[in-house]
Amino acid sequence: MNRLRILLSISILGVGCASAPVPPAAGGHFVARSLQVEGHTFAYQVFVPAQRGPAATPIVLFLHGSGERGNDNRRQLEAGLGPWLKHQAASFPALVVLPQAPQDTEWLGRSARMALATLDAASAEFHGDPHRTYLTGMSMGGYGTWELALMQPYRFAALVPVCGAIHAPPDEQPGLLVDQLAGEADPYTALATRLRTVPVWMFHGAEDDLVPPDNDRRIYRAGLKQHANIRYTEYPGTNHNAWDPTYRNPAMWQWLFQHRRG
Repeated sequence: MNRLRILLSISILGVGCASAPVPPAAGGHFVARSLQVEGHTFAYQVFVPAQRGPAATPIVLFLHGSGERGNDNRRQLEAGLGPWLKHQAASFPALVVLPQAPQDTEWLGRSARMALATLDAASAEFHGDPHRTYLTGMSMGGYGTWELALMQPYRFAALVPVCGAIHAPPDEQPGLLVDQLAGEADPYTALATRLRTVPVWMFHGAEDDLVPPDNDRRIYRAGLKQHANIRYTEYPGTNHNAWDPTYRNPAMWQWLFQHRRG
């Protein structure tokens, strides 16, 4: 009878461990997750910071560029914010959600809704702070930053679009655009008006020949006219890779994390 009780106790303990939260690690770490959206399964990664107390934790949604699309749930960690998180794993203070868009898609439609669903799921599982929820993306993800922010304009405390735009050059990816602004006679003013109260800091390379900076310059001018809370940094002599200098800039992170919704 005693032996049976011991075996039963071990069995119950094993079941409890299977459903327990991710244990704290010595440093920040990534955990792989998946969810279903509209009948399709999508995988994503969550960076869990080393230090988390009982209070809600700031949470960042990161949207990768076109080169990181796929279904391996790894490629979105290899450029942009992922490498910086690995380098700063011991000290980065926020949760980060890194969904992966399927091949040959943009951050539009179902992929955009999937990204927001991963943010919902990670916020619930890891106690993300709804008042300190941030959005950033690079290249295709810069377009996606505008798309998702326009879909849920009251959700994000601040935005950091990197080398993004509203419309792609026709000879590059004619389908790459911000769908929420489709049909607007003046999409730049419409964007600045609809997101006027959301703090934005845009970054772009002055010599970008893949996504030229003209769109961001026009967004910035429209934002100033609408008295929007907008900043713009353009890197002289820099081509498309504006993300490395942006994500390693401590001033950007200090600016981002000072903002709260409400």
